[in-house]
Amino acid sequence: MSAALEVSGVWKYYGDFPALRDIVLQVNAGSTLALLGRNGAGKTTLLRILAGLSKPSRGSVTIEGADVRREATRRKIGVLGHGISLYEELSAAENLSLFAKLYGVANPEKRVEEMLGRTGLERVRDGLAREFSRGMRQRLAVARVFLHDPEILILDEPFTALDDRAIAVLQSLLNEMHARGRTVIMSTHQLREALELATHVAMIQRGQIVYAGERRQEMLDDTGWLYRTYGEA
Repeated sequence: MSAALEVSGVWKYYGDFPALRDIVLQVNAGSTLALLGRNGAGKTTLLRILAGLSKPSRGSVTIEGADVRREATRRKIGVLGHGISLYEELSAAENLSLFAKLYGVANPEKRVEEMLGRTGLERVRDGLAREFSRGMRQRLAVARVFLHDPEILILDEPFTALDDRAIAVLQSLLNEMHARGRTVIMSTHQLREALELATHVAMIQRGQIVYAGERRQEMLDDTGWLYRTYGEA
C-alpha cells in the first residue's frame, strides 16, 4: 500500500521539555489508525503536527511527498479536535460557505446545501451559530470537517463532546469515507470502539511511539492487552 502520510524524526520541545521524541510513523492510504496512549502521552501534540497546525521542532511530516504545512497540502486534511471552531456571528450556511471558499470547494453552494442536509441543519441554515444548541453546533462542526471531501481525516477524541445525534452523523460519514478509501487517524479513550474501526494501531508513551503496526486479534479480545504488553511497568 502507498503511504498517505509519513512522519520522519519528529521532535517537539516546549522550552527544554521534549513533548515528542523522534517520532517515526507511516500511515498507509485507505487505512484507519487508532492513536492510543494515556493522558499527557503526546497524542494531541502529535495530531496537531500531523494536521499542519503546529510546527515540529525537528523532523518533517509529508502527505504524498509534500510538506504538510503547505497550503495546498493542508486542503487535503479534515480536522475535528476539542474546539468546535465556528464563527459565532455567522449563520450555519455562511460558516460553511466561508470554509468552502477557503478550501477551494468546487460548486460550493451545492456542497453547502448537501452538508446542511446530511447533518440535519437545512431548516436552520440562516440561524446564527451563537444561537444554536450545543448539539446543533456540534453537527455544524462535523459538516465543516467533511465539507471539502478531505483525503485524510484527523480526529482528536471526536466522540467525547458529541451528543447522540452528532455521533450518529459522524459515524455515518466516517463509514462512507472508509468505503471510499480515505485515510483516518483517530485518537480516543474509547478503546473498544476505536479498535473495532482500526486497521492499524500506534501507541505513544512519554512522547515516543512504543508500538506501531496492524491491529491484532489480541487487542480486540482484550482491550487492555496493548497497555500491559507495551506500556510502562
